[in-house]
Amino acid sequence: MPEKDRVTPTLLTDLYQLTMAYGYWKKQMLGHEAIFHLSFRQEPFNGGYAIACGLSDAIDFLQNFEFQPDDLAYLEELRGSDDVRLFEPKFLDYLQTLRFACDLDAIPEGNVVFPHEPLLRVTGSLLQCQLFETALLNIINFQTLIATKSARICLAARGSPVMEFGLRRAHGPDGALAASRAAYIGGCVATSNVLAGKVFGIPVRGTHAHSWVMSFQTEYEAFEAYAEVMPGNCVFLVDTYDSIEGIRHAVKVGRRLRSAGKDLAGIRLDSGDLSYLSIVARGILDLAGFKTTQIVASNDLDEHVIASLNEQGAMIDLWGVGTKLVTAFDQPALGGVYKLGAIRSGTGPWQKKVKLSEQAAKVSNPGSLQVRRFEDQREYLADMIYDELDGVPTERTIVDIADVTIHRKIPGSAKHNDLLVPIFRRGELVYERPSIQKMRALAQSELGRFYTGVKRLLNPHIYPVGLEFGLYEIKSRLVQEARSK
Repeated sequence: MPEKDRVTPTLLTDLYQLTMAYGYWKKQMLGHEAIFHLSFRQEPFNGGYAIACGLSDAIDFLQNFEFQPDDLAYLEELRGSDDVRLFEPKFLDYLQTLRFACDLDAIPEGNVVFPHEPLLRVTGSLLQCQLFETALLNIINFQTLIATKSARICLAARGSPVMEFGLRRAHGPDGALAASRAAYIGGCVATSNVLAGKVFGIPVRGTHAHSWVMSFQTEYEAFEAYAEVMPGNCVFLVDTYDSIEGIRHAVKVGRRLRSAGKDLAGIRLDSGDLSYLSIVARGILDLAGFKTTQIVASNDLDEHVIASLNEQGAMIDLWGVGTKLVTAFDQPALGGVYKLGAIRSGTGPWQKKVKLSEQAAKVSNPGSLQVRRFEDQREYLADMIYDELDGVPTERTIVDIADVTIHRKIPGSAKHNDLLVPIFRRGELVYERPSIQKMRALAQSELGRFYTGVKRLLNPHIYPVGLEFGLYEIKSRLVQEARSK
């Protein structure tokens, strides 16, 4: 992949985005403005929450949005089923001058988010807003999914550090980079992905493989050689032949390290009964005086396996999680959507729009949406989705989106904070991006503000999210009008 296509992948879109853009141009609708919202409809992994992630990459995409000469040459050659070129030359000339010039509001990365809440709100030219749909969904869907998986795994680890080890099983090079980034924001302390360490400033960690041990005549010889090469970074993989014997060999080499002024940092278990072996390992290490040596565990771990091992009393200090983290093994996609909330011609009034469905959860929400989060002194209480086109709400009743018979009244004493913040104004970046370390810290602190039940792995408590009552009434009217057409 040419470097410019990685930095400015303007053609990272579905063809129908371009055919619709051509249609807007052809129908002289360049003066039409629109408001689109990016959201998801269901919590991933049957959980109770998600972690917003991917905004920084979305910013990079929009800032670098530009059709290159070879992009336009490719589009010029595309033909329809009638063998006629899809796009006329004047439209391609228009695309050549096109630059991102919209407003973007978003929930900053690391925040806890819930179904139907707009993670991004794009306002501006209808044609432009439409063109960005696919790429924004691609970026936000994947990274939010992985950050959420990471958070779940880290919570299951009960405070023990988790390292992301998934590069070799990730979905291609770019997928691996995005996964490493999102996993760190979600809570992992380090990655094995060296390129991610360079690009994002994530701490990198690693030891050696079974092949290192197999390259020597004996396991002890392999450990001894590794200690000579890496005396300050000795974490021995002990299960190549026999895990318990491997632990004893590690202790022997550990004594030699100490005589040289170094220490045995840890041992890694990568197969077998991790609970039993970790307990045996802790006993051997402690008896030998290596009470600070860490026990690292890997081997197809996820939040459920880690939770089970902790319940069994496993003596594991550090977790290495790969495949099931970076591939979001038990849920391949977040299912995010990008829906039109309002449209207007020129400076005329906004017309609010809804997309209908037989399923209540799939009916889109109209307007220019914002999320207001309410809290008391202890924790967050509920989220209200309201329409900024109707001004700041004074009503504190929210209506459940999936079951409109459920109304909740938010206490008048509750404080609140609006989650979407300005990112771009007319294409100009107005947002100061925090460091990836601050994003990770935000995720940790925000998770701590929610009722514990929301974070349960099984049958989580449902955090209250609903439409502001006035917005619910407007939506109901628009739905009735649309159904009567």
